[in-house]
Amino acid sequence: MDLFFDSLPLLILLALVYLLLVLRRWRIGRARPAILIDGSNVMHWRDNTPSLEPVIEIVAPLQAAGFRPGVVFDANAGYKLEGRYRDDAVLARRIGLPEAQVLVVPKGQPADPTLLAAAREFDARIITNDRFRDWETDHPELRLPGRLIRGGYRNGRLWLELD
Repeated sequence: MDLFFDSLPLLILLALVYLLLVLRRWRIGRARPAILIDGSNVMHWRDNTPSLEPVIEIVAPLQAAGFRPGVVFDANAGYKLEGRYRDDAVLARRIGLPEAQVLVVPKGQPADPTLLAAAREFDARIITNDRFRDWETDHPELRLPGRLIRGGYRNGRLWLELD
């Protein structure tokens, strides 16, 4: 147990360096406005069953609308989808995005802080049905109209409040 607590500052520092590197990757070639997809939320939109299909289905209309989509997943997304860990490269390939636009956060970290930090960094909107109420104090921008984009399926068709 002492080893864990002795290593905790180093783990936190490594996680922050990792986040900065990811943010830097997303910044490169950033001509179009960024929009972020809460992958761990969106993958449950169809029948509340984990699937990459809702995430994949969102990407093309976002690109057609001139956005540069990025997707952030919890570390356990691969387990929910396929029963095993899946990293950025695997999920990016399945979604059809460059690896630089997909992030699976490290094990033991929730995706929300990374997603919200990236949204702030890029002044990006977030596609999710999560309200992030636990994070509103640290991220008051979440209260701005249109910052969080809701969506889902109605009669088998994807809908987004992208206005």
